[in-house]
Amino acid sequence: MGVLPVFRWRLAPDGYATYRQLRALGLRPGGQGVAAQVERPRRKRPPLVAFLYRIDRAKPVRPMTPARWAALAKANQARRTCPQCRRDAGYVIPASLGTCVPCTSPDLCDSPRST
Repeated sequence: MGVLPVFRWRLAPDGYATYRQLRALGLRPGGQGVAAQVERPRRKRPPLVAFLYRIDRAKPVRPMTPARWAALAKANQARRTCPQCRRDAGYVIPASLGTCVPCTSPDLCDSPRST
């Protein structure tokens, strides 16, 4: 593989897009490699780099199947279920806490704690 073309920030030619820009267009890279990169200079630090893909080689995003929707719902439910009291917290439990807010504060929790 050769050297990637490098463009300055906001100066990439038409026909290139970042991964997020492709998603906004309903596209995905589709197996193509990185075609170029843009660099945003910063003071006293290395530049920020964003990889670019060719829009003309991008493919449409695959539609969600019922099985994928079910798997996503199950994963999100697991993120909302407190491992200590086994209740749906109603929000995604922060990884920093590890449990729902009532279980983090023992005086607020009305369920028996497993120790």
